[in-house]
Amino acid sequence: MLSPTPLSLICALLLCLPLAVVFTITSPTTTPTATTAITTTIPRTRNLSKTQQQETTFSAAKRHQKIDIKSISLPPPSRPHLPPPPPPPPPPKDDELLFSLASRVNSRPLPRKSPKKLAFMFLTTTPLPFAPLWELYFNQTPKTLYNIYIHADPTHQYDPPFSGVFARRVIHSKPSERLTPSLTLAARRLLAHALLDDPSNAMFALLSPSCVPLHSFNFTYRTLIRSKKSFIEILEHEPWSYIRWAARGPEAMLPEVRFEDFRIGSQFWVLTRKHARLIVRDRKLWSKFSLPCVTLDTCYPEENYFPTLLNMLDYRGCVPATLTHVDWAGRSDGHPRTYEASEVGPELIQTLRSDLPRYGDMEINGTDSSVSKRFDHSHRRDPFLFARKFSPDAAEPLMSIARDVILRV
Repeated sequence: MLSPTPLSLICALLLCLPLAVVFTITSPTTTPTATTAITTTIPRTRNLSKTQQQETTFSAAKRHQKIDIKSISLPPPSRPHLPPPPPPPPPPKDDELLFSLASRVNSRPLPRKSPKKLAFMFLTTTPLPFAPLWELYFNQTPKTLYNIYIHADPTHQYDPPFSGVFARRVIHSKPSERLTPSLTLAARRLLAHALLDDPSNAMFALLSPSCVPLHSFNFTYRTLIRSKKSFIEILEHEPWSYIRWAARGPEAMLPEVRFEDFRIGSQFWVLTRKHARLIVRDRKLWSKFSLPCVTLDTCYPEENYFPTLLNMLDYRGCVPATLTHVDWAGRSDGHPRTYEASEVGPELIQTLRSDLPRYGDMEINGTDSSVSKRFDHSHRRDPFLFARKFSPDAAEPLMSIARDVILRV
């Protein structure tokens, strides 16, 4: 066998050199991950001239770029499906615990960017004879602007049962009757439930089953929501003030409620959220007004407790007038005039609307009472929003004028 000469070895080396160069300049690829960069390399071939190889290398360098995976928007990782939160527990049936919880709510409607709501609170011992009229009234507007609460004495029958917008709106109720503190307690119970139920409730209107609206919901809503004060009748110089103050005994109300602090007013009012909370928080005055009366024929705590309390705590925050129209002319039996079916018509509604509320004692025999001095409401022209007392048989004629008269404005 011939031995390789030095010349032959050099020739073999020169023949293998291009292949070695290719394997040397070609980088191994790596699997890209979230923290690595994707690079592109172009291998050199032995058929390219030196100039072409330089141009190829320059072009590859321009295309060589790093892609940051973090800059790519990826869909969020899937989260396990969470069940809806459980409903809040029902309000307690014990009054003391109920009032204690309600007294802790925020005194301002929340959330502030949400629309404020009106709370309509019906205190009744009978079915609601004007439910169809109220249905039309509430169906004029989204349900996000109001809430309904009913206190229905459980010792009475309700046939027909509450339905439509009134279905499932009865709170836990207890017996309530006139000439006792139970009617006042029922109103406080309604306030507590409304405070706890919805933080958006801003104004609280107390109504009876014989009440009807005098205007559309939108008119009522605009009138009440823009007000920063409660509408509650506050009378000082009534001829029967003393016998009502002494109905529990000559000195039973002392020292918490002096006679000069005692007030009288309609039991139907519209209160701000601030005043609703003041009432459910009160223990001091309620300890006196909750006492049983010795003389029943002068015992009307539902007409005395609320105006006395707010007069003592925040008279500047009140408009001393009720927005529920009532006719007491010539009445002495404790009941206002009842409008019968034959009296109902457009003229009656216009007459009730055209009346102006009575602001405190300003127009009683020309007296210049302390209420008149403290409340300068001679410039006010607040409209009546509701009216009572209507006979149940007035439902049909009221419905006949509901769309064209009552709910038109």
